[in-house]
Amino acid sequence: MTNGTRAEVVVDLDAIAANTAVLRGRVARPLMAVVKADGYGHGLVPAARAALAGGADQLGVAVLDEALALRAAGVTAPVLAWLHGPGADFAAALAADVEVSVNAAWGLAEVVAAARTTGRAARLHLCVDTGLSREGAPAAEWPRLVAAAARAQADGDVEVVGLWSHMAYADAPTHPTIGAQVRVFEEAVAVARAAGLTGARRHLANSAATVALPETWYDMVRPGVAVYGLDPLGGDAAAHGLRPAMTVRAAVALTKRVPAGAGVSYGHTYTTPAETTLALVPVGYADGVPRAGGNRAPVLAAGARRTIAGRVCMDQFVLDVGDDPVAPGDEVVLWGPGERGEPTAQDWADAVDTIHYELVTRIGGRFTRRYVGSAGAV
Repeated sequence: MTNGTRAEVVVDLDAIAANTAVLRGRVARPLMAVVKADGYGHGLVPAARAALAGGADQLGVAVLDEALALRAAGVTAPVLAWLHGPGADFAAALAADVEVSVNAAWGLAEVVAAARTTGRAARLHLCVDTGLSREGAPAAEWPRLVAAAARAQADGDVEVVGLWSHMAYADAPTHPTIGAQVRVFEEAVAVARAAGLTGARRHLANSAATVALPETWYDMVRPGVAVYGLDPLGGDAAAHGLRPAMTVRAAVALTKRVPAGAGVSYGHTYTTPAETTLALVPVGYADGVPRAGGNRAPVLAAGARRTIAGRVCMDQFVLDVGDDPVAPGDEVVLWGPGERGEPTAQDWADAVDTIHYELVTRIGGRFTRRYVGSAGAV
C-alpha cells in the first residue's frame, strides 16, 4: 500500500450495481435491495445509490433512522423500514414518505395516530410470523391485525401495500421448514385478501431464497447480503454470478527477524518453529477483526496465504512470513473477491466459525472506507 493509509475497507460500487442487476434479472420482478446496518458495512448511502443504479426498485432498512438518513442524502426511491419499538417517530417517517411495517395492534395504532397528526396516509406493510419466531404477528393474532388494518385503510389513514414474512432456513433449500413457512404465509395472505387488502405486494424471499427458492419470489424479492456479492448459501458467490464488493486491507507496520522458539503475541499461543520474519499488521479487534482469528484466519501477504500467528490483539496482529521478502508498507489483504488469491469473507467465516454477514457488518473501527467504481455516483 502506497497511499499512506494504515488500513482501509475498499468498496466497489460497480460490483454492487452488477450484483443487483444479476439478481433483478434472475427474478424478473420488483426487487427491494436491503441496505440496513450501514449497507451491510459497505456504506448506507453509496450502497443504496449503487443498488438503485443496478435496477433495484425499492430499498429496505431495519430502523427509521436509516430510512431518514437516506432521505436526508437525497435518495427518493421507495424505502421500507420495519423494526420499531413503542414511541417510534412515525410522523417523521410519513413526512419523509417512508413506508413502514407493523406486526402488532399497538404498532398499527401508533402509525394511525401519526397519519392523523400529519394528514398523510401511511404506506403500510403487515408482517406475519410464519415460523421464525422473531418479527411478525403470530398466526393467532394475524386476523385481528388484518381487520384493524383494513378498517384503517377504509378510513384513509393507511394504504396497505405489503404483506410479508421472513425465512428461517432459506440457506438450506431442502429444509422442511421452507414448505411449512410457505403454507403459513399463503394462509395469512388469504386472510388479508378476504379482508379486502387486495392491492398489497407479497414478499418473502431473502437473499438465500432469491438465489435458490423460486417458489418464494411472489410479487417482490428482498435480497440483502447477495447484493454485496456474498453467497447466502455459504459457497462460491461466482456460482450465482455475484462478485464480492468489499476488500479489507492493511499495511505492514513493522518487520523483525526472530529466532526459533520465539513466543508470539499475548499468551504465546504461537511459537516460531524456525528463525523467521514476523510482520506486524496494525489492525485488531477494536477495528472489527475477530479475536477468534488468532492462529486460524487467513490473509494474503508477500504473495502467499498466511495464517495469523498468535492472538489477535486490540490494535494489531502478527504474521509469520518465514524468509519471504516483506517490508513496512507492504499490503496485507484480509479478505476480498478472491480474484488475486486473497481470502474471501467466506474463508474467514469458515475459519472463525461465524457467517460473512457478521464479518462485513462489524469491520470498521479505525479502518478508512474508500469507494471505487462509479455506479450511483452523484
